[in-house]
Amino acid sequence: MPKSLFSLFAAALTILIIQPGARGQHIPPAGKKSETIRWISFEEAMKLNKKKPRMVFVDIYTDWCGWCKKMDAETFADPAIAAYINKRYYAVKFNAEQKEAVVFKEQEFINPNPEKSRSTHKLALALLKNEKLYPSYVILDKASDWTFKLKGYLSAEDLLPVLKFYGDEHYKKMSWGEFVQSKQK
Repeated sequence: MPKSLFSLFAAALTILIIQPGARGQHIPPAGKKSETIRWISFEEAMKLNKKKPRMVFVDIYTDWCGWCKKMDAETFADPAIAAYINKRYYAVKFNAEQKEAVVFKEQEFINPNPEKSRSTHKLALALLKNEKLYPSYVILDKASDWTFKLKGYLSAEDLLPVLKFYGDEHYKKMSWGEFVQSKQK
């Protein structure tokens, strides 16, 4: 490899090593602050929902889940996703292995083995209908009733239509297929 090409390669490699998080990130224009999702606890979302009903978006994750981290870094960092979630939903991050008990609909949910590695919280199991797959997302309606579950990594382009289908309450008037068809016209 010629010396000048090697120098260029070494410089590029140094930049990638020093700034690993810079690749693939959305950088807002100078002077504009990019909106971020206002995540709140499950309990706080339930309190707010009683006062001012809204749909609730629950991101169920674990600390060891690589795809969960990718959702945070890419999809949830997307300004359109953040703006829409903040406008239409109470956004909850729920660690499927958290140790603390949670009261939901007058029932206490616990982690049965909080000191054991990868022990699943009973609320995560209830919301996911006993299916352990991370990341997963649950949408609760304005009455905090289970409405829909999504599983796995989703790009912003894949997640936004689903958020709009439920957030704008199209699901009450039409099927998902009809909604997708109406957006293609």
